[in-house]
Amino acid sequence: MTIPAALPPVLALPAYDRARLTPGIVHIGLGNFHRAHQAVYLDDLFALGEGHDWAIIGAGVRPADAAMREALKAQDCLSTVIELDPTGRRARRIGAMIDFLPVEHGNGALIAAMARPEIRIVSLTVTEGGYFMDPAGQLDTAAPDITADATHPEAPETAFGAILAGLKARRSAGIPPFTVMSCDNLPGNGHVTRQVVVGLARLFDAELADWVEANVAFPNGMVDRITPATGERERAMAAAFGLDDPVPVTCEPFRQWVLEDHFPAGRPALEKVGVIFTDHVHAYETMKIRILNGGHAIIAYPGGLMDIELVHEDMEQPLIAAFLDKVEREEIIPIVPPVPDTDLEAYYAVIRARFANPDVADTVRRLCLDGSNRQPKFIVPSIRDNRAAGRLPKGLILLSALWCRYCAGVSDSGAVIAPNDPNWAELTLRAQRAKDDPAVWLAMSEVYGDLGGDPDIVVAFAHALRALWANGTRAVLTDYLAG
Repeated sequence: MTIPAALPPVLALPAYDRARLTPGIVHIGLGNFHRAHQAVYLDDLFALGEGHDWAIIGAGVRPADAAMREALKAQDCLSTVIELDPTGRRARRIGAMIDFLPVEHGNGALIAAMARPEIRIVSLTVTEGGYFMDPAGQLDTAAPDITADATHPEAPETAFGAILAGLKARRSAGIPPFTVMSCDNLPGNGHVTRQVVVGLARLFDAELADWVEANVAFPNGMVDRITPATGERERAMAAAFGLDDPVPVTCEPFRQWVLEDHFPAGRPALEKVGVIFTDHVHAYETMKIRILNGGHAIIAYPGGLMDIELVHEDMEQPLIAAFLDKVEREEIIPIVPPVPDTDLEAYYAVIRARFANPDVADTVRRLCLDGSNRQPKFIVPSIRDNRAAGRLPKGLILLSALWCRYCAGVSDSGAVIAPNDPNWAELTLRAQRAKDDPAVWLAMSEVYGDLGGDPDIVVAFAHALRALWANGTRAVLTDYLAG
């Protein structure tokens, strides 16, 4: 890619000599979030003149990743990251990645790269739903991709199979194992990744599984930055900075990364650029998942039913903003455990401002995506904790009814809602049945567990769902806020 000779002064280029970088990390999954988060932190560190042996080699394991590789290789693996601050956009070229491996069946190039001694961390962003976990929180050994990797471990198709092949190659060569660092938005992401990697190994090589369990580090981490999908709007933003980039990333100014300091093979000094290393990752994670991710769901489903397109437009609706405030302050924040050096009400104020940022233009549809995977992680635990405290969280139960009503596939106006969940067909059938028999929805044990049998929840849910069908979202929110 050709960079114009005279760039706008608000575009920042890498403040270091990229030719002097050497790789220390292989990262699997070069989506927008990674390029606006982990890669930005490393870019900041390199600009301090430190950590130049921790550059990233990018990788992908899905056929769709090949298009990203082609786009990034054409511009020397540079990523455009545009911060969407309401006071003024800022763009920078991130140079932390120095190569992108071929995307191929069997992942030979990826396995070979992970076997190199200088690679000390393998990180990944494969989305919350990409970990092959069953409803009980265990590895889904019947998943076709897992079965295929267990049958042909020498030519794996998943990131986890490739990681195992890389670790096995290092063990055979007498090279210490790399650290496996999940950067996905999962509770206990390190524990989950360990469970998947070790569980897959046990399907074909018990000795390898034992070795991984005893020798490989899987630190937990909490990550946070809103990064909308890339479309024509985002490409036009890059063009305004003089760049012809087909895959720019836009993001909010806020970012946060909290990590366990468990890197036996070494790590970059990321604490120098704002990463928090702590033994209390779980506390930060619970705060973020309950308040931010739970908050996303609270505003998303009423917005979707009211035909609202953008998240900041949700926040401009007094009913939705008040619904968010009431549920957060009465049913979520009071049951979030204390977090070191953090005022939860102040944290929520920041979250609320982030949701209202008009320049981000995040979509309600994106927040509604994959509810069957997100609800049991982001909402149901708060319901459960309230019940354990002797409270009936009517706002969170109403949110479950809003999700059910959304999954019926039409908004309050009658507009068709396009499929928006990997299990959309099943959810739609169940939501339509729940119109007459609300308990059918709560019977999804993979989402609600035993809460579906709680008689108080059943009654409250049925009342909310029937009211939504009879009166519509605006009327139901008005009644809820009136008490």
